[in-house]
Amino acid sequence: MPLATESKTKNEGNKTSMKKYVYFFGNGKAEGTKDQRILLGGKGANLAEMTNLGIPVPPGFTITTVTCKEFYALGEKWPTGLEEEIAANLKQLEEATGKKFGSKDNPLLVSVRSGASVSLPGMMDTILNLGINDEAVAGMIRKSGNERFAWDAYRRFIQMFGNVVLEMEHHGFEHILQDKKKKLKVTEDTKLTAADLKDLVAQYKAYVKKFTKKDFPQNAQDQLKLACNAVFKSWNNDRAITYRNLSKIPHDLGTGVNVQSMVFGNMGDTSGTGVAFTRDPGTGEHKFFGEYLMNAQGEDVVAGIRTPNPISSLKSTMPDAYSQLETIYQKLEKHFRDMQDLEFTIEDRKLYLLQTRNGKRSAAAAVKIACDMVKEGLITKDEAILRVAPEQLDQLLHPTIDTKVKHKILAKGLPASPGAAVGQVVFNAEDAIEWSEEKGRKVILVRRETSPEDVGGMDAAEGILTATGGMTSHAAVVARGMGKCCIAGCGAIHIDGSGKFFTVTSHGQTVKVREGDLLTLNGSTGEVILGETKLVEPELGSDFKQFMSWADAVRKLKIRTNADTPADAKIARDFGAEGIGLCRTEHMFFGENRLKSMREMILAENEAERIKALKKLAPLQKGDFKGIFKAMAGLPVTIRLLDPPLHEFLPKGEKELKKVAKDLKVSVKELHKKVESLHEVNPMLGHRGCRLAITYPEMYKMQVEAIFEAACELAKEGLKVVPEVMIPLVGILGELTFTKKDAIEVAEAVMARRKTKIEYLVGTMIEIPRAALIADEIAQEAAFFSFGTNDLTQMAFGFSRDDIGKFLPFYIEKGLLKVDPFVSLDQHGVGKLIEMAVSKGRSVKPDLKVGICGEHGGDPSSIEFCHKVGLNYVSCSPYRVPIARLAAAQAVLKEKKK
Repeated sequence: MPLATESKTKNEGNKTSMKKYVYFFGNGKAEGTKDQRILLGGKGANLAEMTNLGIPVPPGFTITTVTCKEFYALGEKWPTGLEEEIAANLKQLEEATGKKFGSKDNPLLVSVRSGASVSLPGMMDTILNLGINDEAVAGMIRKSGNERFAWDAYRRFIQMFGNVVLEMEHHGFEHILQDKKKKLKVTEDTKLTAADLKDLVAQYKAYVKKFTKKDFPQNAQDQLKLACNAVFKSWNNDRAITYRNLSKIPHDLGTGVNVQSMVFGNMGDTSGTGVAFTRDPGTGEHKFFGEYLMNAQGEDVVAGIRTPNPISSLKSTMPDAYSQLETIYQKLEKHFRDMQDLEFTIEDRKLYLLQTRNGKRSAAAAVKIACDMVKEGLITKDEAILRVAPEQLDQLLHPTIDTKVKHKILAKGLPASPGAAVGQVVFNAEDAIEWSEEKGRKVILVRRETSPEDVGGMDAAEGILTATGGMTSHAAVVARGMGKCCIAGCGAIHIDGSGKFFTVTSHGQTVKVREGDLLTLNGSTGEVILGETKLVEPELGSDFKQFMSWADAVRKLKIRTNADTPADAKIARDFGAEGIGLCRTEHMFFGENRLKSMREMILAENEAERIKALKKLAPLQKGDFKGIFKAMAGLPVTIRLLDPPLHEFLPKGEKELKKVAKDLKVSVKELHKKVESLHEVNPMLGHRGCRLAITYPEMYKMQVEAIFEAACELAKEGLKVVPEVMIPLVGILGELTFTKKDAIEVAEAVMARRKTKIEYLVGTMIEIPRAALIADEIAQEAAFFSFGTNDLTQMAFGFSRDDIGKFLPFYIEKGLLKVDPFVSLDQHGVGKLIEMAVSKGRSVKPDLKVGICGEHGGDPSSIEFCHKVGLNYVSCSPYRVPIARLAAAQAVLKEKKK
């Protein structure tokens, strides 16, 4: 994924010479500031800022992110002038430290760290103690009088350099180290003597020569150039690319390189290193939080080799250093006006700050910190709203995996619906229902893919795992609507449905998971975990309510929900939904005693037989609508009339055909013939939606009658009902005219019979590109538009949303698409169709109500687009309602900033 360079360097209004690649910081003065994070990267900009604030920061220099872009544009070569700038800054660094880079008597050692403009924690590479070699180690011993420290610094450098620059496996060095400790019968690195470490250096160098066929590089200048190149290249390592894809971070930003003079926490018991947060990143509590180790370097704290000490104990261990650290963290938090994540080193009792950045935090902490900082006067309410990422709120609404517990990851799929679930594996919907309802067991439903017939089993299950499908597959959409954890497209699992087991092969080993085995799903990460893992239940406190009230006061978009049951509607309303934007009626036909009647209607040979079957369904439909109208009393409810093709309601497979034929009292041959007659090569473009109503008008008439019977009954009870009848898959004006005429006739007849007047609307989904092109014509008949962006995206791209998983990863990897267009709206293409339809529709009907009801209605960047083009509302699954509320508020504030 090569980076493109720019002809000019631009940095948030700062004019910068095209030839300036390196910025120095040190001795209380820096060339950069915190506002130059695009140019210097977050780490470099904050090091400069801390230096300018008079905080003790080891001097150094930052190579800009633009340099990284040019490095890639030049075929991984340095741009002209970079070598000279680095040399000049190295000289300045030598003057600031009183040491000399490459010297054998008084050597200057440096760290080389990455630093992009956005945080990619742990994704890119770091090298410490660079500049040390066989001669420099002797000089360090003479200068410090500490032989153990010098050899420890050398062995650490060889290991890091070997791993990062020479691309040697980290575990190779670790095996040598573990063998050494085992032989000496010690468990901690700190128990190794100077002689032991000297021997390790010799073993490491031999291992490097065996791997590379070359001696370990001794020239400090060569070491530095190779290390800088490695950091640039780490921008495009697999884990960095994956992290950017998951976090929707652009791939063309590049990374800076920070070269900084080393300070040493591994010089003995008067030295140490640590990581701290100005507030608790897990809870948001206003207390200093962190850990440290004495006689250690930075990686030791996070590596888990030794157990770190809580930061509070530093107060008694080194009171002066702790007092200074306390003053600094308070100063930094006030200056940056956000919770900070700090790295520090104490060298022989002297404190140095190596980094500060806005700290990563849990969703609960993010909300609490935002609310507390408003109360403390540090930030405004508008700033608080922008401090919490909408996606983070998912953590607050679903059970999550207890991060303190270790677990074995079996496979990984797409994080289709957030939260976590534990249960016993079952392989079909019937077993899921039986095990859950009759046996009282918690189950995980594992399917190759789900269909509408699986809805009962999905509802009974704690979570759903599918081998195929994407983020907008049936499993994903339904699970999100139910608030169920779901992992889709987990291609690593191979399911044997008849044998009731699946297998996963990893690292040459095959694991078989049988029916009844325990499985844990992490729907927020896509991880499939073998066995039972402890879950943490969500809690919504007063801070959450306060925070969301600020967001609601700012946003302009209304937030509706996609809900098909009263239970879903109630959940959504509790989360702040202001109506239903999509009630899918097809799911209602899969319930108990309904599917048989639906199949009778499909098998009917004439209209009279169809009406007879539909009459059995009508009272059940009315009951469904009454429940939903009650849950949403006083709020609009948009009901989509039947949309899927009829074959979805018929059985699949010989065994099921025989069972259904017996239930319906027809021959297997007759049923098989009907199934074959309904088969379509491309059912998504086939006999579905309004096309069904044109062929069989009585189907939609039954549904409309049930809607208005329910509405009239509730109106007489004193409830306000606001039905909106939505006709799907319209691409021709005549389709809407025909179906709307029937709908109005039925509605008016019911209201006349019931002697009740209900205010209602009849509108359509805009999901066929042609409908967007003739939106001005359609608006003459439609009272509202609702964009069905799942199908609109599918038809605009020509992608099947259920099959895109086979090739989408390659499109993302090769930069052809930045994100999955079914997850985040394609604003450049599909967005233009939406803009066109809104403009054309309102040119005919200025007060035309326009919303979106596809899965994009819960995606923050898509919501921002909906705000920008003037939609009235977005509709999303119940558990994404708070996310949409926050994203809609942020869209307003971002627009103000622009």
